[in-house]
Formats: sequence, structure tokens, C-alpha cells
Amino acid sequence: MRAFVERRPIWSLVILVAVALLLWLVFAVWTPGMEAALGRKRVFLSALLNGITLGALYFLVASGFTLIFGLMRNVNLAHGSLYLLGGYLGWSVGVATGSWAAALIAAFLVVALVGVLMQVFLFRWMEGQDLRQTLVTIGLSIVFADLLLWGYGGDTFQVETPAWLAGPVQLPLAVAVRSNGEAVMMTYPALRLAIFCGAVVVGILMWLALNRTRVGMLVRAGVDDRDMLSATGVRVQLVFVMIFAFGAGLAGLAGVVGGTFQSLQPGEDTKILLSSLVVVIVGGMGSIPGAAVGALIVGLAEQFGSVYMPTYAVMLTFLIMVAVLAVRPQGLAAVRR
Repeated sequence: MRAFVERRPIWSLVILVAVALLLWLVFAVWTPGMEAALGRKRVFLSALLNGITLGALYFLVASGFTLIFGLMRNVNLAHGSLYLLGGYLGWSVGVATGSWAAALIAAFLVVALVGVLMQVFLFRWMEGQDLRQTLVTIGLSIVFADLLLWGYGGDTFQVETPAWLAGPVQLPLAVAVRSNGEAVMMTYPALRLAIFCGAVVVGILMWLALNRTRVGMLVRAGVDDRDMLSATGVRVQLVFVMIFAFGAGLAGLAGVVGGTFQSLQPGEDTKILLSSLVVVIVGGMGSIPGAAVGALIVGLAEQFGSVYMPTYAVMLTFLIMVAVLAVRPQGLAAVRR
């Protein structure tokens, strides 16, 4: 943080002012003039919290994607299909067992196994062949989509919310003041808050694993100089299979999460893949903090765009991506090599 401030004092000042303004908007009591300009405070806070929690979902998907694409240089355009597969599996397990936790675990394990098969039988034989990987995984995503459409039809499914996360919770945020001076507090779904907290925990653990453990050191060394690492006796292929499986499993787990507070239907795989691509491009390939920053920006852009400029909401995230590519092509928090 100190190094960033020393290198970019102007950007640090801009970020500090923006954060201070946001905190003031969140905690201040809005005047009639502010509501006339920005709308009701409840709507603003809902868009803000929805953007943050949507960003948490995007992070769960994109963090696995950045491991596979950014670190291992495997172009897996079937990542969105793994998300949808995990969501459908989670729905099936949830219906059969009535347990949301079982749905999460089953989706993670099964989709991780699918990731192992993809790495061993496909990517292992296409190392460094980006174009071939792109074409093969596009074809694989079409096959996955047709199989899921055949198995589950074109209906919309939603994973049942567990009882302990059902309902809203009251937040210490005042959205209005009654005539008697009593503050009206903001309420928000407990499920979304739990998903955000879970994404934060996953992100911290992933960063620690990549930067503070021997496995993370082996992964980074294998990406930089695979032949030299192999010469030391390390089974690089096994390490890569484990990382690919974990990234795929995260996509499956995110499918259950997304299917709980959103829905599952044909086409969600393409949508989540595009969002993951934008997140990784904005944040920087191979960077867990970059995936978090990119996911937060994309989630907030989508939610605020749908509230304040719905006509151009679809374009907003891509405009952000173009702006980042123009100013910082490697991403906002790219890994230095």
C-alpha cells in the first residue's frame, strides 16, 4: 500500500476522496435536494449492496478462471459451462437431500473431477497452443450446453435457500428519518451478506496459498520455468492438475451460489463467462487481488447501471474494460513478472 502511494500519489488521492465520498453517502442522512438528484437513499444502498454481493459471485467464478487462464496459461472458454453444471448439480443434490451444504460440496467435488479430466485428456496435450485450446473449449462448451439442455430442459431453476440464511437482517444504515425523528434502518437479505463474507474468506485463503505456501511457490515457478522445476524432481503436471481441479471446483461451487440468489437457465454459462473475462481483463491476469478488484468494479457497474441508466447498462462494463485496456493494458492489479 505504501509503495502504491509513493508511486502514484495523484491516483491515491483520487481513490481516497472517492472512498470518503462513498462513505459519506452511505452514512449521512440525505437531504431532499440529494434525493432529488440521486433518488431515494434506499435505492442507492440497495444498488450498492447488490453490486458488492454480485461482485462476490463474479469473484468466485473469476478467481478460478484467473488461476487457470492467468497463471497456468490454459485458455478454458468452457469455464462458464462448469459454472452452469455445478449449479444444476447443486439443485439436484439440494432437492434430493434438502441440504444446501451438501449441494455446495457435491458441486465442488464433481466439477473438480470434470476439471481433472479436462486437464489430463485435453489441456495436457495442448500446452502452449492457445488457438487450439480456444477452439476446443468453445466446442466443449457447446457440448456441455446441449447435454445440460437435454438433461434439465429449458426451465428456470433456483437452489433453495437454507433456513438459517432465509429472510433479511437489519443493517446499521439509516435510509430515512420519520417525522418523530426516528431513523428507518436498512434491511438486506442474509444470504447475500453470507455469500459476500464467504467470498472474502475464499479470496484471503487463495492469496495466502499462492504467496505464502510451498504449493503456491511451485505453481508460480512452474509457470515461469517448467523445465527447470521438473529437473528438480517436482511433478509439475500433478501440481497443474490440482490447480485446474480447484479452479474448476470453484466454478461449480459458484454455480450453486448463483443459483441460490439468482437463477439457473440455459444461457447463464455464456453470461458468466463474459463477466469472468471482463473481470480478469480489468483486474489483471493471474492476480487474486486483481480478480477481487475487477469483480467489485463489474458488479457495481452492472447494478448502478441498471438503476440509474438502464438503457446503457449493458454497455457500461465493456466501456470500463476498454478504458482500462487503454490506460493500463495489463490490468489494474496485474502480477509483475
